[in-house]
Amino acid sequence: MNVQNGSAAPEGGKARRIYLLLRDEIMGGTHAPGSALPGELRLAETHGVSRVTIRRALDALVGDGLVERRAGSGTVVRRPSTQPVQLRADFATLMPQLQRMADATTARLLSFAYVNPPAMVAEALNIAAGERVQRAVRLRLADDKAFSHLTTFVPENIAQSYSEADLASTPLFRLLERRGVRIGNAHQTVSAVLATPDTAEALETTVGAALIALTRVVYDSDGAGIEYLSALYRPDRFQLEMTLNRVGGSDDRHWEPVFGEAAQRTAK
Repeated sequence: MNVQNGSAAPEGGKARRIYLLLRDEIMGGTHAPGSALPGELRLAETHGVSRVTIRRALDALVGDGLVERRAGSGTVVRRPSTQPVQLRADFATLMPQLQRMADATTARLLSFAYVNPPAMVAEALNIAAGERVQRAVRLRLADDKAFSHLTTFVPENIAQSYSEADLASTPLFRLLERRGVRIGNAHQTVSAVLATPDTAEALETTVGAALIALTRVVYDSDGAGIEYLSALYRPDRFQLEMTLNRVGGSDDRHWEPVFGEAAQRTAK
């Protein structure tokens, strides 16, 4: 299983767990560039594992280029050679921002096929038994670094209007609009999942790493389902943000999200 700089996650659940914890701390800024990590003995005592397990985790971090071993200094966090790519989207205006992001980034088509939909997809799109969907898996990249893994399901009668080559070069929303589909509304949820071997390899991270999971079902102006999207994002390369205002009277003060143009003005 390859990670960002071509190293392999350590074998064994304990070593992988320590590796992921330390990696998240380094990526999140808990350990600043140039600072030394706690020694192997202290890490082993803190996490209740052997020094051999700690050493395996640290070896993987060295392979990632996140730390280096220095004589007399221990294991030191490396200063990144370039600023990591990180995209941001305001949750209140997420849909238009994702559409603009599709125009500003590149996509790589991994698979394209017509299949029978999974039960939850068929139910969400209200597809009759026996009807097929066009299933596509794409990676979206910024500066040649993958930040999202996208799986889309589109009813066959709609998807037949575009080809595999079209989807490899044009955002799906553009293809749907080109066919004459009038998008009405969408329902989406955001959660978190752990990277599977396939998604971890595609997103250049480790098996078990945390990913942002976004599910979106899009309907046309008549209420018919036209797209089911399952999107996975690397949290170190993509963030969801929300602007909140403190509103209400003295006895009912609460936080309320800012939507639309007000949110865009607040963010400026």
